[in-house]
Amino acid sequence: MDTCQMRLTTLFLFVITILVLCSFGAAASMHIRSHQHNKGSMNERTEDGSFRSRGKDHYAGEHHEDFDHEAILGSVKEAEEFDKLPTKESKRRLGILLTKMDLNNDKYIERNELKAWILRSFSMLSAEESEDRLEDADTDEDGRVSWNEILQDTYGTNPEDLAVDDKLITDDKQTFEEADIDKDGYLDTEEFKAFTHPEETPRMFPLLLKQALDDKDTDKDGFISFQEFIGNRGIAEDKEWLLAEKNKFDYEHDKNGDGRLDSDEILSWLVPSNEEIASNEVTHLFAASDDDLDNRLSFDEILDHHDAFVGSEATDYGDHLQDIERFTDEF
Repeated sequence: MDTCQMRLTTLFLFVITILVLCSFGAAASMHIRSHQHNKGSMNERTEDGSFRSRGKDHYAGEHHEDFDHEAILGSVKEAEEFDKLPTKESKRRLGILLTKMDLNNDKYIERNELKAWILRSFSMLSAEESEDRLEDADTDEDGRVSWNEILQDTYGTNPEDLAVDDKLITDDKQTFEEADIDKDGYLDTEEFKAFTHPEETPRMFPLLLKQALDDKDTDKDGFISFQEFIGNRGIAEDKEWLLAEKNKFDYEHDKNGDGRLDSDEILSWLVPSNEEIASNEVTHLFAASDDDLDNRLSFDEILDHHDAFVGSEATDYGDHLQDIERFTDEF
């Protein structure tokens, strides 16, 4: 085998190796970062009946980097696109975002600027989720959804399923009617967002309060006691669980300490605080990237830690392609 043939063989093996690595990396990335906009995500509740916060599982066990990326980009689709970018391009695009995030144009991102950006991202994420769901439910593709379209999309047409989910259907119908602000029997994009995310829509709060009282206020006094709060959940639980729930009720939910939840306390329990979640995310991102501990982030600090903000598991894909180009240039 002459020198030219040896070099061509080496190039062929190198390319095959890189393609295998890229395929494996892409498959791993798809497995790690699968995002589903399905019916289960709408109006998702915790066991006690409150709405699940966007960051509920963010720090539970292994840290979920996708939450950080979505909190900066305001889009699951954008986050997935960034996952496929080479490091250089990812940093370039992040740099553009930083100029928009930097409200006072001083080339630093203060805590309040980052928090405002994250709150904006949360709203954009909810809108994206709602738009995806509307597209799924809108069977006649007229850009809006009727109650029948939602009913079929969510519960199907099986009479047995509809009977089992009767209470859920009733609540959803009430939510639909409240979201339909112009009372035309259809939900447009904004109305549908109120339907899918009533916990983020203040005009929907009175209905959420009414539904919570209907579900839990068994003595109809307008308040929720601890016994009403736990309801049937306490039947099969042990003493340790009951003590933990009582402690949570007394010190987290019952803010005025009168032994029951009034309207404001019920809403505080039901509706997750995006302000608190955003503040926690700011603290986390500052801890990850404020290298000089001056309580502000320079553009360079953020770009040096870009993987905490928009980084990806698949970044190496683009780098591998660049390696191939450099290698082939030698021939």
